[in-house]
Amino acid sequence: MTVRNPRTRLFAAGAVLATGSLLLTACGSSGSSSPSGAASPSGSVQAVTADASLAALVPADVKSSGKLVVAVDASYAPNEFKDDKGNIVGMDVDLANAVAKKLGLTADVQNSPFTAIIPGISAKKFQLGMSSFTDTKEREQTVDMVTYFTAGTSSAVKKGNPEKVSADDLCGKKIAVQTGTTQADAIKDTINPACAKAGKATVPNDGDKFDLQTDVTTALVSGRDQVMMADSPVIDYAIKQTNGQLEKLGGTTDSAPYGVVVAKGSDLTKAVQGAIQALIADGTYKSILSKWGVEAGAVDKSVINGATS
Repeated sequence: MTVRNPRTRLFAAGAVLATGSLLLTACGSSGSSSPSGAASPSGSVQAVTADASLAALVPADVKSSGKLVVAVDASYAPNEFKDDKGNIVGMDVDLANAVAKKLGLTADVQNSPFTAIIPGISAKKFQLGMSSFTDTKEREQTVDMVTYFTAGTSSAVKKGNPEKVSADDLCGKKIAVQTGTTQADAIKDTINPACAKAGKATVPNDGDKFDLQTDVTTALVSGRDQVMMADSPVIDYAIKQTNGQLEKLGGTTDSAPYGVVVAKGSDLTKAVQGAIQALIADGTYKSILSKWGVEAGAVDKSVINGATS
């Protein structure tokens, strides 16, 4: 659901593939399990105890309810998705549960379409959004973002790259992306204008867009599309879960922070930031990331509104 200094990279044929502020990590979508069924997390997460000083920062109305209502878009494995039993699981889910416990609360994790989460925060339907949101200045205009992870944009093709797709030239290729992600925006706003300027064919339909990230993966596996683009941990996980049917195309570009979404100006923002920092300090954070195999995205410090673009 990647990075902040706008920059570009030349295509082999002279077009430009932007890997800057638009090719950023984004987020999941709702309602489906991982492509091949259950996840295969390894390791366990230590018990989390409440921190009285952090719990004191929780607004009275939230404290009285005893819970944090957390929205996720549960088809973005391994960050948030449904297992074979229909339970919402994943890295973000474990972190949400740990943050809630650190604040003396219980997490009520609810599935939601990705594009409905920020409006739901503003409407007070949810208190937190933890769904692989990239922290951007645009999002910070309407909500607060508490950073907790770093990811980049990656792409995948079918195993062996039978259509010989080049990571340096995606012009004219059929690309599957999830609706509402920054990868989808990048095709429309950056890649296709660059292809047109270079006199090359554009990506059809500004990319084939799907509400569910699992459907993005299926589109590539089935051959409907030639490439899929998503956040780096999602691409890595899809490659593992499709049993060798896919492979990574090129490297990971433009790392950027994920942020927990909180209502703008809420006292809860500082409580969440403090809870994440405490989880980093006591080792719980690292154990959660290790459980889901996403240690590469670990950060040392959580900040409020840390976007650079």
